Amino acid sequence: MLPMFLGVVDQTIVATALPSIGQEFGSVERLSWIMVSYLVALTISAPVFGVLGDSFGRRRLLLVSLGLVAVFSLGCAAATSVEMLVAGRFLQGLGGGGLLTLSHALIGESVPPRQRGHYQSYTASVAVTASTFGPVIGGLLAEHFGWQSVFLINLPIAAAAAILVWRLPTSHAPQEDFRFDYAGVLLFSLFVSSTLIALEQLQDPSRLSLPLFSTLIGVAAILLPALIWRERRASLPLLPLSLLSSPAIWRSDTLAFLHGACMLALITFVPIYLCVVHAVSASQAGLIMLPMTASIGLGSITTGRLVSKTGRTAIFPSIGMCIATLSLLHFAWRSPDMSTMAASINLGVSAFFMGSVMAVVQITVQWAAGPHRLGRAAASVQLSRSLGAAFGTALVGTLIFLMINLGESDAARMLSDILGRDPRTLAMVTPAIRHDIATAFRAGFLLVGGFAGVAAVLAWTLPLRRV
Repeated sequence: MLPMFLGVVDQTIVATALPSIGQEFGSVERLSWIMVSYLVALTISAPVFGVLGDSFGRRRLLLVSLGLVAVFSLGCAAATSVEMLVAGRFLQGLGGGGLLTLSHALIGESVPPRQRGHYQSYTASVAVTASTFGPVIGGLLAEHFGWQSVFLINLPIAAAAAILVWRLPTSHAPQEDFRFDYAGVLLFSLFVSSTLIALEQLQDPSRLSLPLFSTLIGVAAILLPALIWRERRASLPLLPLSLLSSPAIWRSDTLAFLHGACMLALITFVPIYLCVVHAVSASQAGLIMLPMTASIGLGSITTGRLVSKTGRTAIFPSIGMCIATLSLLHFAWRSPDMSTMAASINLGVSAFFMGSVMAVVQITVQWAAGPHRLGRAAASVQLSRSLGAAFGTALVGTLIFLMINLGESDAARMLSDILGRDPRTLAMVTPAIRHDIATAFRAGFLLVGGFAGVAAVLAWTLPLRRV
Protein backbone atom coordinates (compact mmCIF):
# COMPACT_ATOMS: atom_id res chain seq x y z
CA MET A 1 0.00 0.00 0.00
CA LEU A 2 2.88 2.41 0.62
CA PRO A 3 4.27 2.05 -2.94
CA MET A 4 0.69 2.64 -4.16
CA PHE A 5 0.54 5.80 -2.07
CA LEU A 6 3.83 7.03 -3.53
CA GLY A 7 2.68 6.25 -7.08
CA VAL A 8 -0.57 8.22 -6.68
CA VAL A 9 0.83 11.15 -4.69
CA ASP A 10 3.61 11.76 -7.23
CA GLN A 11 0.95 12.47 -9.86
CA THR A 12 -0.64 15.30 -7.85
CA ILE A 13 1.84 16.71 -5.32
CA VAL A 14 3.67 18.76 -7.97
CA ALA A 15 0.51 20.52 -9.18
CA THR A 16 0.36 23.24 -6.52
CA ALA A 17 4.13 23.80 -6.78
CA LEU A 18 3.89 24.68 -10.50
CA PRO A 19 3.40 28.43 -9.88
CA SER A 20 6.55 28.56 -7.73
CA ILE A 21 8.50 26.60 -10.35
CA GLY A 22 7.24 28.94 -13.08
CA GLN A 23 8.32 31.98 -11.11
CA GLU A 24 11.86 30.66 -10.68
CA PHE A 25 12.46 29.25 -14.15
CA GLY A 26 10.01 31.09 -16.42
CA SER A 27 8.89 29.06 -19.51
CA VAL A 28 5.34 29.06 -18.16
CA GLU A 29 3.98 27.53 -21.35
CA ARG A 30 6.08 24.42 -20.59
CA LEU A 31 4.89 23.95 -17.00
CA SER A 32 2.27 21.40 -18.04
CA TRP A 33 5.14 19.25 -19.36
CA ILE A 34 6.27 18.71 -15.78
CA MET A 35 3.01 16.80 -15.26
CA VAL A 36 2.73 15.38 -18.79
CA SER A 37 6.29 14.00 -18.95
CA TYR A 38 5.69 11.98 -15.79
CA LEU A 39 2.45 10.60 -17.25
CA VAL A 40 4.11 9.73 -20.57
CA ALA A 41 6.85 7.79 -18.78
CA LEU A 42 4.28 6.16 -16.49
CA THR A 43 2.26 5.13 -19.55
CA ILE A 44 5.28 3.56 -21.22
CA SER A 45 6.75 1.83 -18.19
CA ALA A 46 3.61 0.46 -16.49
CA PRO A 47 3.07 -2.38 -19.01
CA VAL A 48 6.84 -2.89 -19.21
CA PHE A 49 7.09 -3.48 -15.46
CA GLY A 50 4.06 -5.76 -15.65
CA VAL A 51 5.80 -8.00 -18.20
CA LEU A 52 9.13 -7.88 -16.38
CA GLY A 53 7.48 -8.65 -13.04
CA ASP A 54 5.76 -11.72 -14.47
CA SER A 55 9.07 -12.99 -15.84
CA PHE A 56 11.63 -12.01 -13.17
CA GLY A 57 9.64 -11.63 -9.94
CA ARG A 58 7.31 -8.82 -8.88
CA ARG A 59 8.94 -8.17 -5.49
CA ARG A 60 12.36 -7.71 -7.07
CA LEU A 61 11.02 -5.37 -9.78
CA LEU A 62 9.06 -3.34 -7.23
CA LEU A 63 12.29 -2.68 -5.33
CA VAL A 64 13.92 -1.58 -8.60
CA SER A 65 10.99 0.74 -9.26
CA LEU A 66 11.26 2.32 -5.79
CA GLY A 67 14.99 2.82 -6.30
CA LEU A 68 14.43 4.60 -9.62
CA VAL A 69 11.82 6.90 -8.08
CA ALA A 70 14.17 7.82 -5.22
CA VAL A 71 17.21 8.49 -7.43
CA PHE A 72 15.38 10.62 -9.97
CA SER A 73 13.46 12.51 -7.28
CA LEU A 74 16.88 13.76 -6.21
CA GLY A 75 17.57 14.65 -9.83
CA CYS A 76 14.34 16.66 -10.02
CA ALA A 77 15.22 18.58 -6.86
CA ALA A 78 18.61 19.47 -8.36
CA ALA A 79 17.16 20.76 -11.66
CA THR A 80 18.20 24.27 -12.75
CA SER A 81 15.72 24.73 -15.62
CA VAL A 82 12.27 23.62 -16.68
CA GLU A 83 13.84 21.39 -19.34
CA MET A 84 16.01 19.61 -16.75
CA LEU A 85 13.00 19.22 -14.47
CA VAL A 86 10.89 17.77 -17.30
CA ALA A 87 13.68 15.27 -18.05
CA GLY A 88 13.92 14.36 -14.37
CA ARG A 89 10.16 13.89 -14.11
CA PHE A 90 10.23 11.63 -17.15
CA LEU A 91 12.91 9.43 -15.60
CA GLN A 92 11.06 9.51 -12.27
CA GLY A 93 7.93 8.35 -14.12
CA LEU A 94 9.80 5.38 -15.57
CA GLY A 95 10.21 4.13 -12.02
CA GLY A 96 6.74 5.23 -10.97
CA GLY A 97 5.15 3.07 -13.65
CA GLY A 98 6.02 -0.03 -11.65
CA LEU A 99 4.55 1.14 -8.34
CA LEU A 100 0.83 0.73 -9.01
CA THR A 101 1.15 -2.13 -11.49
CA LEU A 102 3.39 -4.33 -9.32
CA SER A 103 1.61 -3.47 -6.05
CA HIS A 104 -1.74 -4.61 -7.46
CA ALA A 105 -0.10 -7.72 -8.90
CA LEU A 106 1.51 -8.57 -5.54
CA ILE A 107 -1.88 -8.32 -3.81
CA GLY A 108 -3.30 -10.73 -6.38
CA GLU A 109 -0.31 -13.01 -5.81
CA SER A 110 -0.59 -12.94 -2.01
CA VAL A 111 -4.36 -12.88 -1.39
CA PRO A 112 -6.73 -15.76 -2.23
CA PRO A 113 -9.27 -14.86 -4.96
CA ARG A 114 -12.29 -14.93 -2.65
CA GLN A 115 -10.68 -12.42 -0.30
CA ARG A 116 -9.43 -9.92 -2.89
CA GLY A 117 -12.67 -7.98 -2.84
CA HIS A 118 -12.12 -7.10 0.83
CA TYR A 119 -8.91 -5.32 -0.11
CA GLN A 120 -10.64 -3.00 -2.60
CA SER A 121 -11.64 -0.62 0.18
CA TYR A 122 -8.02 -0.53 1.42
CA THR A 123 -6.60 0.35 -1.98
CA ALA A 124 -9.39 2.90 -2.52
CA SER A 125 -8.50 4.47 0.81
CA VAL A 126 -4.89 4.76 -0.32
CA ALA A 127 -6.01 6.53 -3.50
CA VAL A 128 -8.24 8.92 -1.54
CA THR A 129 -5.52 9.71 0.99
CA ALA A 130 -2.81 10.22 -1.62
CA SER A 131 -4.91 12.33 -4.01
CA THR A 132 -6.12 14.46 -1.09
CA PHE A 133 -2.66 14.73 0.52
CA GLY A 134 -0.80 15.58 -2.70
CA PRO A 135 -1.96 19.09 -3.67
CA VAL A 136 -2.30 20.29 -0.07
CA ILE A 137 1.14 19.18 1.12
CA GLY A 138 2.65 20.19 -2.22
CA GLY A 139 1.44 23.77 -1.77
CA LEU A 140 2.62 23.92 1.85
CA LEU A 141 6.06 22.51 1.03
CA ALA A 142 6.55 24.79 -1.98
CA GLU A 143 5.56 27.90 -0.02
CA HIS A 144 7.57 27.25 3.15
CA PHE A 145 10.51 25.05 2.06
CA GLY A 146 10.83 25.67 -1.68
CA TRP A 147 9.56 23.60 -4.60
CA GLN A 148 12.55 21.21 -4.30
CA SER A 149 11.05 19.80 -1.09
CA VAL A 150 8.12 18.46 -3.12
CA PHE A 151 10.55 15.93 -4.64
CA LEU A 152 12.75 15.36 -1.58
CA ILE A 153 9.71 14.19 0.45
CA ASN A 154 9.72 11.09 -1.76
CA LEU A 155 12.98 9.83 -0.26
CA PRO A 156 11.77 8.80 3.23
CA ILE A 157 8.53 7.40 1.76
CA ALA A 158 10.43 5.32 -0.79
CA ALA A 159 12.86 4.09 1.91
CA ALA A 160 10.02 2.98 4.20
CA ALA A 161 8.24 1.30 1.29
CA ALA A 162 11.42 -0.54 0.27
CA ILE A 163 11.87 -1.90 3.81
CA LEU A 164 8.29 -3.21 3.84
CA VAL A 165 8.54 -4.71 0.35
CA TRP A 166 11.85 -6.37 1.28
CA ARG A 167 10.02 -8.25 4.04
CA LEU A 168 7.61 -9.85 1.58
CA PRO A 169 8.24 -13.52 0.78
CA THR A 170 10.21 -14.14 -2.38
CA SER A 171 8.18 -15.77 -5.14
CA HIS A 172 9.76 -17.76 -7.94
CA ALA A 173 9.01 -16.41 -11.40
CA PRO A 174 7.80 -19.03 -13.90
CA GLN A 175 10.42 -20.40 -16.24
CA GLU A 176 9.35 -19.28 -19.70
CA ASP A 177 10.79 -17.78 -22.85
CA PHE A 178 11.04 -14.03 -22.41
CA ARG A 179 10.25 -12.12 -25.58
CA PHE A 180 9.97 -8.47 -24.76
CA ASP A 181 8.40 -6.04 -27.24
CA TYR A 182 11.37 -3.70 -27.60
CA ALA A 183 10.23 -2.43 -31.00
CA GLY A 184 6.77 -1.66 -29.64
CA VAL A 185 8.19 0.34 -26.72
CA LEU A 186 10.44 2.34 -29.06
CA LEU A 187 7.68 3.10 -31.58
CA PHE A 188 5.20 4.01 -28.85
CA SER A 189 7.68 6.30 -27.08
CA LEU A 190 8.60 8.12 -30.30
CA PHE A 191 4.95 8.53 -31.35
CA VAL A 192 3.85 9.97 -28.00
CA SER A 193 6.89 12.27 -27.75
CA SER A 194 6.62 13.66 -31.29
CA THR A 195 2.90 14.34 -30.91
CA LEU A 196 3.28 16.14 -27.58
CA ILE A 197 6.20 18.25 -28.85
CA ALA A 198 4.07 19.24 -31.86
CA LEU A 199 1.29 20.35 -29.51
CA GLU A 200 3.79 22.39 -27.49
CA GLN A 201 4.89 24.15 -30.70
CA LEU A 202 1.34 25.42 -31.26
CA GLN A 203 1.21 27.23 -27.91
CA ASP A 204 3.05 30.31 -29.17
CA PRO A 205 2.43 31.19 -32.85
CA SER A 206 5.20 33.81 -32.77
CA ARG A 207 7.79 31.10 -32.07
CA LEU A 208 6.18 28.37 -34.21
CA SER A 209 8.68 26.68 -36.50
CA LEU A 210 6.70 25.36 -39.45
CA PRO A 211 9.47 22.99 -40.65
CA LEU A 212 9.82 21.46 -37.16
CA PHE A 213 6.06 21.27 -36.63
CA SER A 214 5.51 19.67 -40.05
CA THR A 215 8.30 17.19 -39.41
CA LEU A 216 6.88 16.18 -36.04
CA ILE A 217 3.37 15.69 -37.45
CA GLY A 218 4.80 13.70 -40.37
CA VAL A 219 6.83 11.50 -38.02
CA ALA A 220 3.76 10.85 -35.84
CA ALA A 221 1.67 10.02 -38.92
CA ILE A 222 4.26 7.44 -40.00
CA LEU A 223 4.82 5.99 -36.53
CA LEU A 224 1.15 5.35 -35.72
CA PRO A 225 0.47 2.77 -38.47
CA ALA A 226 3.92 1.27 -37.86
CA LEU A 227 3.07 0.89 -34.16
CA ILE A 228 -0.28 -0.74 -34.95
CA TRP A 229 1.37 -3.11 -37.44
CA ARG A 230 4.02 -4.09 -34.90
CA GLU A 231 1.61 -4.64 -32.01
CA ARG A 232 -0.63 -6.89 -34.10
CA ARG A 233 2.32 -9.19 -34.78
CA ALA A 234 4.21 -9.14 -31.47
CA SER A 235 3.99 -12.32 -29.39
CA LEU A 236 3.91 -10.24 -26.19
CA PRO A 237 2.67 -6.79 -27.31
CA LEU A 238 3.00 -3.63 -25.25
CA LEU A 239 -0.48 -2.51 -26.40
CA PRO A 240 -3.20 -5.21 -26.30
CA LEU A 241 -4.84 -4.25 -29.62
CA SER A 242 -6.63 -7.59 -29.95
CA LEU A 243 -8.86 -6.68 -27.01
CA LEU A 244 -10.14 -3.55 -28.73
CA SER A 245 -12.25 -5.57 -31.16
CA SER A 246 -14.82 -5.86 -28.35
CA PRO A 247 -17.22 -2.86 -28.23
CA ALA A 248 -17.40 -3.12 -24.43
CA ILE A 249 -13.61 -2.85 -24.13
CA TRP A 250 -12.94 -0.05 -26.60
CA ARG A 251 -15.80 2.01 -25.20
CA SER A 252 -14.58 1.44 -21.65
CA ASP A 253 -10.97 2.24 -22.54
CA THR A 254 -12.05 5.42 -24.33
CA LEU A 255 -14.08 6.36 -21.25
CA ALA A 256 -10.95 5.85 -19.11
CA PHE A 257 -8.97 7.96 -21.61
CA LEU A 258 -11.41 10.88 -21.30
CA HIS A 259 -11.62 10.50 -17.52
CA GLY A 260 -7.83 10.76 -17.25
CA ALA A 261 -7.83 13.81 -19.55
CA CYS A 262 -10.38 15.61 -17.35
CA MET A 263 -8.77 14.87 -14.02
CA LEU A 264 -5.12 15.62 -14.78
CA ALA A 265 -5.95 18.76 -16.77
CA LEU A 266 -7.89 20.09 -13.77
CA ILE A 267 -5.18 19.11 -11.29
CA THR A 268 -2.53 20.79 -13.48
CA PHE A 269 -4.22 24.06 -14.43
CA VAL A 270 -6.59 24.85 -11.54
CA PRO A 271 -3.67 25.83 -9.22
CA ILE A 272 -2.24 28.18 -11.87
CA TYR A 273 -5.71 29.65 -12.47
CA LEU A 274 -6.22 30.21 -8.73
CA CYS A 275 -2.81 31.83 -8.22
CA VAL A 276 -3.09 34.17 -11.21
CA VAL A 277 -6.80 35.01 -11.42
CA HIS A 278 -7.62 34.92 -7.69
CA ALA A 279 -4.19 35.95 -6.32
CA VAL A 280 -3.91 33.11 -3.80
CA SER A 281 -0.73 31.46 -2.52
CA ALA A 282 0.35 27.92 -3.37
CA SER A 283 -0.78 26.54 0.00
CA GLN A 284 -4.15 28.32 -0.30
CA ALA A 285 -4.58 26.82 -3.76
CA GLY A 286 -4.02 23.35 -2.30
CA LEU A 287 -6.71 23.91 0.33
CA ILE A 288 -9.16 25.25 -2.25
CA MET A 289 -8.57 22.10 -4.33
CA LEU A 290 -9.10 19.83 -1.32
CA PRO A 291 -12.81 19.10 -2.06
CA MET A 292 -11.90 18.13 -5.63
CA THR A 293 -9.03 15.81 -4.75
CA ALA A 294 -10.97 14.17 -1.90
CA SER A 295 -14.25 13.82 -3.78
CA ILE A 296 -12.83 11.79 -6.67
CA GLY A 297 -11.87 9.00 -4.28
CA LEU A 298 -15.09 9.24 -2.28
CA GLY A 299 -17.10 9.03 -5.48
CA SER A 300 -15.19 5.92 -6.51
CA ILE A 301 -15.75 4.22 -3.12
CA THR A 302 -19.45 5.12 -3.17
CA THR A 303 -19.88 3.76 -6.70
CA GLY A 304 -18.13 0.52 -5.81
CA ARG A 305 -20.44 -0.07 -2.86
CA LEU A 306 -23.54 0.75 -4.94
CA VAL A 307 -22.45 -1.69 -7.64
CA SER A 308 -21.98 -4.41 -5.01
CA LYS A 309 -25.41 -3.76 -3.47
CA THR A 310 -27.48 -3.33 -6.65
CA GLY A 311 -25.57 -5.26 -9.29
CA ARG A 312 -26.01 -2.32 -11.64
CA THR A 313 -22.93 -0.85 -13.32
CA ALA A 314 -23.09 1.58 -16.24
CA ILE A 315 -26.04 3.56 -14.88
CA PHE A 316 -23.76 5.24 -12.34
CA PRO A 317 -21.23 6.82 -14.77
CA SER A 318 -24.07 7.45 -17.25
CA ILE A 319 -25.83 9.73 -14.77
CA GLY A 320 -22.68 10.81 -12.94
CA MET A 321 -20.83 12.08 -16.02
CA CYS A 322 -23.89 14.05 -17.15
CA ILE A 323 -23.93 15.87 -13.80
CA ALA A 324 -20.14 16.28 -13.90
CA THR A 325 -20.34 17.76 -17.41
CA LEU A 326 -22.94 20.36 -16.38
CA SER A 327 -20.94 21.24 -13.27
CA LEU A 328 -17.68 21.61 -15.23
CA LEU A 329 -19.29 23.74 -17.93
CA HIS A 330 -20.80 25.99 -15.25
CA PHE A 331 -17.41 26.31 -13.54
CA ALA A 332 -15.68 27.03 -16.87
CA TRP A 333 -18.12 29.72 -17.96
CA ARG A 334 -18.17 31.47 -14.58
CA SER A 335 -14.45 30.97 -13.81
CA PRO A 336 -13.31 34.56 -14.60
CA ASP A 337 -15.49 36.02 -11.82
CA MET A 338 -16.35 33.00 -9.65
CA SER A 339 -15.33 33.21 -5.98
CA THR A 340 -12.78 30.74 -4.65
CA MET A 341 -15.41 29.18 -2.36
CA ALA A 342 -17.81 28.63 -5.26
CA ALA A 343 -15.00 27.25 -7.41
CA SER A 344 -13.99 24.82 -4.65
CA ILE A 345 -17.57 23.54 -4.23
CA ASN A 346 -18.15 23.31 -7.98
CA LEU A 347 -14.96 21.33 -8.55
CA GLY A 348 -15.77 19.06 -5.60
CA VAL A 349 -19.20 18.22 -7.07
CA SER A 350 -17.66 17.57 -10.49
CA ALA A 351 -14.97 15.29 -9.07
CA PHE A 352 -17.42 13.29 -6.94
CA PHE A 353 -19.50 12.34 -9.96
CA MET A 354 -16.39 11.72 -12.09
CA GLY A 355 -15.49 9.16 -9.42
CA SER A 356 -18.27 6.97 -10.80
CA VAL A 357 -16.18 5.98 -13.82
CA MET A 358 -13.15 3.85 -12.99
CA ALA A 359 -14.71 1.02 -10.95
CA VAL A 360 -17.38 0.46 -13.60
CA VAL A 361 -14.82 0.59 -16.40
CA GLN A 362 -12.70 -2.10 -14.71
CA ILE A 363 -15.73 -4.35 -14.13
CA THR A 364 -16.89 -3.96 -17.74
CA VAL A 365 -13.48 -4.64 -19.27
CA GLN A 366 -12.84 -7.70 -17.11
CA TRP A 367 -16.27 -9.08 -17.95
CA ALA A 368 -15.68 -8.60 -21.69
CA ALA A 369 -12.14 -9.98 -21.66
CA GLY A 370 -12.95 -13.26 -19.92
CA PRO A 371 -11.00 -15.07 -17.21
CA HIS A 372 -7.90 -15.80 -19.32
CA ARG A 373 -7.16 -12.17 -20.27
CA LEU A 374 -7.92 -10.32 -17.04
CA GLY A 375 -4.40 -8.98 -16.60
CA ARG A 376 -4.14 -7.56 -20.10
CA ALA A 377 -7.62 -6.11 -19.82
CA ALA A 378 -6.77 -4.29 -16.58
CA ALA A 379 -3.53 -3.06 -18.15
CA SER A 380 -5.47 -1.63 -21.11
CA VAL A 381 -7.55 0.51 -18.73
CA GLN A 382 -4.48 1.87 -16.94
CA LEU A 383 -2.77 2.53 -20.27
CA SER A 384 -5.82 4.35 -21.65
CA ARG A 385 -6.18 6.51 -18.56
CA SER A 386 -2.50 7.47 -18.59
CA LEU A 387 -2.59 8.30 -22.31
CA GLY A 388 -5.71 10.39 -21.81
CA ALA A 389 -4.09 12.25 -18.92
CA ALA A 390 -0.99 13.04 -21.01
CA PHE A 391 -2.74 14.07 -24.23
CA GLY A 392 -5.66 15.81 -22.51
CA THR A 393 -3.36 17.97 -20.38
CA ALA A 394 -1.22 18.81 -23.41
CA LEU A 395 -4.29 19.83 -25.45
CA VAL A 396 -5.73 21.99 -22.68
CA GLY A 397 -2.35 23.65 -22.10
CA THR A 398 -1.96 24.28 -25.82
CA LEU A 399 -5.37 25.97 -26.00
CA ILE A 400 -4.78 28.13 -22.90
CA PHE A 401 -1.35 29.42 -23.91
CA LEU A 402 -2.33 29.74 -27.58
CA MET A 403 -5.14 32.11 -26.58
CA ILE A 404 -2.86 34.05 -24.25
CA ASN A 405 -0.19 34.44 -26.93
CA LEU A 406 -2.71 35.45 -29.58
CA GLY A 407 -4.00 38.30 -27.39
CA GLU A 408 -2.92 41.88 -28.03
CA SER A 409 -2.13 42.66 -24.39
CA ASP A 410 1.00 41.88 -22.37
CA ALA A 411 -0.63 38.89 -20.70
CA ALA A 412 1.82 36.37 -22.16
CA ARG A 413 4.83 38.36 -20.98
CA MET A 414 3.42 39.05 -17.54
CA LEU A 415 2.16 35.55 -16.79
CA SER A 416 5.61 34.17 -15.96
CA ASP A 417 6.39 37.29 -13.90
CA ILE A 418 3.34 37.12 -11.66
CA LEU A 419 3.27 33.40 -10.97
CA GLY A 420 4.38 32.50 -7.47
CA ARG A 421 4.73 36.05 -6.18
CA ASP A 422 3.17 37.55 -3.11
CA PRO A 423 -0.62 38.11 -3.47
CA ARG A 424 -0.02 41.85 -3.05
CA THR A 425 2.08 41.81 -6.21
CA LEU A 426 -0.58 39.83 -8.05
CA ALA A 427 -3.14 42.44 -7.03
CA MET A 428 -1.18 45.04 -9.02
CA VAL A 429 -1.90 43.28 -12.31
CA THR A 430 -4.17 45.43 -14.45
CA PRO A 431 -7.80 44.30 -14.92
CA ALA A 432 -7.23 43.98 -18.68
CA ILE A 433 -4.32 41.57 -18.21
CA ARG A 434 -6.20 39.55 -15.62
CA HIS A 435 -9.26 39.40 -17.90
CA ASP A 436 -7.21 38.10 -20.84
CA ILE A 437 -5.64 35.38 -18.71
CA ALA A 438 -8.99 34.44 -17.15
CA THR A 439 -10.59 34.20 -20.61
CA ALA A 440 -7.84 31.85 -21.78
CA PHE A 441 -8.36 29.61 -18.75
CA ARG A 442 -12.11 29.66 -19.38
CA ALA A 443 -11.46 28.22 -22.86
CA GLY A 444 -9.25 25.51 -21.39
CA PHE A 445 -11.82 24.54 -18.76
CA LEU A 446 -14.56 24.47 -21.44
CA LEU A 447 -12.44 21.92 -23.31
CA VAL A 448 -12.31 19.83 -20.13
CA GLY A 449 -16.10 20.05 -19.97
CA GLY A 450 -16.20 18.85 -23.56
CA PHE A 451 -14.10 15.80 -22.63
CA ALA A 452 -16.60 15.05 -19.85
CA GLY A 453 -19.54 15.42 -22.23
CA VAL A 454 -18.12 12.87 -24.68
CA ALA A 455 -17.45 10.55 -21.74
CA ALA A 456 -21.12 10.86 -20.67
CA VAL A 457 -22.27 9.84 -24.15
CA LEU A 458 -19.94 6.81 -24.12
CA ALA A 459 -21.15 5.77 -20.66
CA TRP A 460 -24.73 5.52 -21.96
CA THR A 461 -23.54 3.16 -24.72
CA LEU A 462 -21.73 0.65 -22.48
CA PRO A 463 -23.23 -2.76 -23.27
CA LEU A 464 -22.87 -4.19 -19.74
CA ARG A 465 -25.53 -2.57 -17.55
CA ARG A 466 -25.76 -5.15 -14.77
CA VAL A 467 -23.72 -7.96 -13.20
